[in-house]
Amino acid sequence: MGALRSHDDTWDIASSVGTTAVMVAAARAVETDADAPLISDPYAKLLVSGAGTGVWEMLLDDTTEAKLAAVDPETAAIFHRMRGYQAVRTRFFDAYFRQAAAAGIRQVVILASGLDSRAYRLDWPAGTVVYEIDQPKVLDYKTTTLTEAGVSPAAERRAVACDLRQDWPAALTAAGFDAATPTAWLAEGLLMYLPADAQDRLFAQITELSAPGSRIAAETAAHQPEERREQMRLRFRSAAEKMGMPTPVDFADLTYNDPDRAELAGWLDGHGWTATARSSKAEMQELGRWIDSPLDDPGADAFSQFVTAVR
Repeated sequence: MGALRSHDDTWDIASSVGTTAVMVAAARAVETDADAPLISDPYAKLLVSGAGTGVWEMLLDDTTEAKLAAVDPETAAIFHRMRGYQAVRTRFFDAYFRQAAAAGIRQVVILASGLDSRAYRLDWPAGTVVYEIDQPKVLDYKTTTLTEAGVSPAAERRAVACDLRQDWPAALTAAGFDAATPTAWLAEGLLMYLPADAQDRLFAQITELSAPGSRIAAETAAHQPEERREQMRLRFRSAAEKMGMPTPVDFADLTYNDPDRAELAGWLDGHGWTATARSSKAEMQELGRWIDSPLDDPGADAFSQFVTAVR
């Protein structure tokens, strides 16, 4: 378990796991403003600018990467690759939802939705209902920020304020979810924050709620040797100190690096789904967003898979 985590911890958008949603939104904002963007998220910058987390707002500064390169070129390369990863990941799951909608699915559930803006920015067919499940303060921040800016959802959006370690199926059902209707589920940027047994329980619950024809997409949690995690922790902390930046969020203290975690595609295949796994590294290479680094550990499974499945 990460040092900053407990089995009953909570957070808002400026603390603990909540801050990682700001990081992801910042990466989407930077990509949106790039010369040849892979994605378009017109609301990402708005969501980041009011979050009050300090370090992630600096991602919006065009000079940040150049400053980092001046003190540690290898860390700057990894930083650049991390931003590219977020863009590629977002693009992949945007396409997943478009395909699900084209197949006639009109019920969507985004698990641990954070600052995900797909309910607002994707072109949803008429009659689509998007359920977003997350901590109450995280959902409140997003809803309030976008409403005050005059932004309305592009589908019927229903916020379900519930921790996924609690009885979220009951909360989802109370919000109007219909288990007899095919659903498109998304678990993006989530599984690394769950221990192995909680991951199994989550997908068992999803399976129970999924009618035939349902789909699921997820980003798997990669595993790294603890020595490697510590090395990267110290490197990023040193670079931040040299740049005079706030201490960066320590992902090693927020995530579960569980070696016993089930291989997701295989788990789904064994529980009534037909799954396909796509290497995130291969996806990045295909889209020209991969950067090799001498800091990479060739023996470590350091990158995730993008898994999709149909029931």
